[in-house]
Amino acid sequence: MKSVSKILAFICLLSLCALPASAQYTRKPSPTREPEGVMNKKPDSKERFLSKIDSRTDFDLMARVYHQKTPYALPHAMFIIDRRKNNKIYYVNSQKYRFHKDFLIGNYLVLKGADLFNDIYINENRRFIVGTIAWQSTVEKFTFEFWEGDMIPADQIKTTHDIINASFYAKVSFKPNSNRHDELSQSIGIPRITSDEIARNQEYLALNTAKSYGRVHIIDKLDDTVEIGYNEILVLNEVPINLPPVRGIIVSKPSTPLSHINLLAKGWGIPNAYIKDADKLFKEYDTWFVEFETTLTDYKVKLSNTEITNRWTGYYEAKGQVFRTPPSALDVKELALLRKTRKSDSKIYGAKAANLGEIAGARIRGISVPNGFSIPFYYYDQFMKKNGFYKELESLNDDLDFVHNPKYRRDKLADLRSRMQAAPFDTGLRQLILEMWKNETSGLGVFVRSSSNAEDLPDFSGAGLYDTVPNVKDPDKIIEAVKTVWASLWNFEAYEARERNFINHEGTFMGVLLQIGVQTESSGVMITRDPFDAENVGAIYISAKRGLGIKVVDGNKIAEQILYSKKSNAVQVLTRSAEETLLTFDENGGVKEVPIDGTRNVLTDEVARNLVKAANKIKRLFGNRKDQDIEWGYADDQIFIFQSRPYIDNS
Repeated sequence: MKSVSKILAFICLLSLCALPASAQYTRKPSPTREPEGVMNKKPDSKERFLSKIDSRTDFDLMARVYHQKTPYALPHAMFIIDRRKNNKIYYVNSQKYRFHKDFLIGNYLVLKGADLFNDIYINENRRFIVGTIAWQSTVEKFTFEFWEGDMIPADQIKTTHDIINASFYAKVSFKPNSNRHDELSQSIGIPRITSDEIARNQEYLALNTAKSYGRVHIIDKLDDTVEIGYNEILVLNEVPINLPPVRGIIVSKPSTPLSHINLLAKGWGIPNAYIKDADKLFKEYDTWFVEFETTLTDYKVKLSNTEITNRWTGYYEAKGQVFRTPPSALDVKELALLRKTRKSDSKIYGAKAANLGEIAGARIRGISVPNGFSIPFYYYDQFMKKNGFYKELESLNDDLDFVHNPKYRRDKLADLRSRMQAAPFDTGLRQLILEMWKNETSGLGVFVRSSSNAEDLPDFSGAGLYDTVPNVKDPDKIIEAVKTVWASLWNFEAYEARERNFINHEGTFMGVLLQIGVQTESSGVMITRDPFDAENVGAIYISAKRGLGIKVVDGNKIAEQILYSKKSNAVQVLTRSAEETLLTFDENGGVKEVPIDGTRNVLTDEVARNLVKAANKIKRLFGNRKDQDIEWGYADDQIFIFQSRPYIDNS
């Protein structure tokens, strides 16, 4: 098996305490933390510091490397500039001193107990400038950087650049670690290497760390002709919008960590990784059963043998997976205003509408929820009964081809949805819907959205399984959109997901949420934790794209990704958006795609921080015990919330 070549891992080195910097794509949280015992070895050099670095040998003598011989190995050395001593620079022996403060105190540059934090990181008129120099192997360049929470002014960034480059044998570029550093450094005329540039050369990224067992299935192009087994480890050349539950996912190009697929993989607790050229690397394993594991630093694959097969067979049998029926109430006929709906109404209107109604009813400052109303499960149930669709589903369940042949099952479900779309619609319900549409939304374009009882469960999110029809303006099309959403309960991917998560199909029902559409300047997804570092307490992870957010979660293009760290109070930009187009409302209804210039940032620092505040308020609203996966939009200086569901991570 070919080894994965090195990729970047940033090391956050603070002078007071080991506040961990975590960021996906260009650095990994856990591997950047100091491994146990790594500082116990004897330093390579007796020198406490060097005033100049004249060669790579000099740098290596001062540098330390965590996780050597892994994709996260990163030679790095601390530096300190003393502004009171004519900008004297110390290239610190980082094998000898763990933090900047250890060097400063150990060499009597400051007294023990001094207020180093404010003097080093907050005060503009500071004595010491502290940071780290690292060799970025993915771009083959040296960079210098500061802690993301450092309030260093622009002129001191420029001074640091000049001092380092006058005393270092090779050119050293600046690497911004926060939105603030990025904005300050754009106009001071120094070379920069951004996290985004470093990320482009990655060759491995664990999107979910786990171990599993299954048959390797390499898929060149995923379409309706491809059958996917529940026990497969997929190797994909493109990131799909949906997948039925499987045993593992490997993609050969990077994707957005908050895409539906990556969130589903976390919920399923399966290994999920980006591996460059995976289709070639795994060719020898195609169709074979293997044990596959993703770790933060590497992946492992073992061909199945008797011992592995028996162990995993016992594991799956021991899980005791039993079919369950999600709660529902089919006796409520009232179409409910969203702002009057509460979380407890999920068994009537579905989890999406119930959770969103809870937010709307709370009237949280700084957050808007567009007006809308919900159609209860009762009307879906009546529609299915009157048109005989329940009886058809019973017959299908007795059809062995339907049960055992995914291609046949896909075709039969597509036929069912087509006939549901063509079936007659209750005239009384039509009148109720259109009257409420005119009264509650003033006849504006609405998003007709799914809200079932088979999603947002404690261990099953259902993200992306059901349909939304955007910006519907015509009365007849609104009714057609309601049927589209009802029919989406029988999407092939949704059926497979319920089947493999042991959720009874007979007990699933679809509610419909009709909500005013907002022409957003930017949209995205955020979760109230760092999905890749549980120890980064209080972090908020945000994905954002310009325009409407429909395509933010499909994973086909990398979104702008931002991580807010509570400990450093800094907004770190991990990747910039790779989008070349955005979605906007079509004047005649629906949406259209228009080209954009992708050079500017999607979110400013201020908007990102306002999103963080909104996310924390929503988490508190839902009891502060469960992290939230939140869909948001931004327009006219206002944050809009379109969904909040429990964030599920079974890894």
